[in-house]
Amino acid sequence: MKFYKAEKYQPACKDMFCKYARKIVALLPDAVIEHVGASSIPNAVSKGDLDILVGVDGSELERAVKLLSTLGFKEKTDTLRTPELCMLVSYSGEDVAFQVVAHGPEFEMFVSFRNQLRENPELVHQYNELKMSCEGWSHDDYRRKKSAFVECVLRQKKVI
Repeated sequence: MKFYKAEKYQPACKDMFCKYARKIVALLPDAVIEHVGASSIPNAVSKGDLDILVGVDGSELERAVKLLSTLGFKEKTDTLRTPELCMLVSYSGEDVAFQVVAHGPEFEMFVSFRNQLRENPELVHQYNELKMSCEGWSHDDYRRKKSAFVECVLRQKKVI
């Protein structure tokens, strides 16, 4: 794992988000589109990737996945997949992922986590320290440590 300071990757992620948001709206005009993940949090360090949440009606999720696939994305196979959630990753070389979710509270965590960090610079500092401590780790070990942090934030527990 290698991480980058915000000024090194966030401007490019913001531009890519705007580009993809326009394309998503053209395909799914009723979708909720949110920039989530570290690239949406001021001053957050990141691997430099872009995560976009695409919220749709539950009955439209599979149709949305098929339409979004036409933008050069494929379903990520080594991650959680449910009737309410599907992660799509770009195969064009850009480090972009769509979190396609059914509207509802189960996956509002993406937006809730982002908002909590946007409102609390101390949490961003802790998040950055966590990430930097994982430099050189495997993706699985990093994900486990990051997931524990995210869960603590979402439960509004003190993170140490």
